[in-house]
Amino acid sequence: MNNRNVQLRSRSGGIFWLAVAVAASLTAVIGYASIFTVDESEQVIVVQFGAPVGEPIVEPGMHFRIPFIQEVRRFDKRLLSWDGDPNQIPTVEEQFISIDTTARWRIVDPLKFLQSVQNEAGAQSRLNDILDSVVRDKIASSPLVDIVRSKDWKVSKEDLKRAMAGEGDEEILLQEVEAGREELVNSILATAQLQMPQYGIELVDIRIKRLNYVESVQIQVYQRMIAERQRIAEQFRSEGEGRAAEILGETERLLAEIKSGAERDAEITRGLADAEASKIYNNAFETNADFYAFYRTLDSYSKSLGKEVTLVIGADSEYFQFLRSGGAQASDE
Repeated sequence: MNNRNVQLRSRSGGIFWLAVAVAASLTAVIGYASIFTVDESEQVIVVQFGAPVGEPIVEPGMHFRIPFIQEVRRFDKRLLSWDGDPNQIPTVEEQFISIDTTARWRIVDPLKFLQSVQNEAGAQSRLNDILDSVVRDKIASSPLVDIVRSKDWKVSKEDLKRAMAGEGDEEILLQEVEAGREELVNSILATAQLQMPQYGIELVDIRIKRLNYVESVQIQVYQRMIAERQRIAEQFRSEGEGRAAEILGETERLLAEIKSGAERDAEITRGLADAEASKIYNNAFETNADFYAFYRTLDSYSKSLGKEVTLVIGADSEYFQFLRSGGAQASDE
């Protein structure tokens, strides 16, 4: 009997402590599930059965909720980025351009944000619709020069020189800017900001990240640049050929001048030599006239008489006097 009572007491004690352990575990689980922390970069809304409960929690630290009934929705406090897809938009001159924009935004009213767009993915989708529409409207009503250039940018001589060298933007450089890109971007930002409060979003800024002609227009621009480069190459080639002709003409003139000077000097030298030779001949003639006449006559024989030379001259001519006298002397001997 006593043993049976001891067993019953032991069994009852085990059940009691088991119940205590289970209760303690449940309490710990419930306590852990009811506590949540909020980071400095977060803001939280407690939702019960899909409906927000209380005000948004924006202070960092430890907070409480009803476990298993309420859930915590966390939203970022920091700046978030939006990057739109490139769009092909016509300007007011009907020139199609490809424009790529980016923006920064933050969640300032998490309750409205949750009720309107639910999460960041929904916000990105809504920003795509709003910003793409505003950018398209503003670009389509603006001239290309206002999209490309700033109002305070002055065109320098270097810019014009580069453009005239075939960069293809001389028309844009020479146009007058009425608003400029900065004013255009501010207008886009102001218009888009008007639609943000209903979503609990603050649009901080928006920027044009990339701007270019569409592919079909790019081909035309490239062809125009190629034609301009070819024109400049032809101009350089023509100038080079003209310069080459000028150098060649100058060279020929100098050569003719040098040759003329050399011929003049040669004639002078030849004249002086002939004069000196004549002087020597005269001196020799004055010294022995007969010998001089004999020498010059023999010299003329060697130059005028030959196999293919025919002279028609009288036999008693003085030109052959030395031949006749030489023959007579030979016969006498």
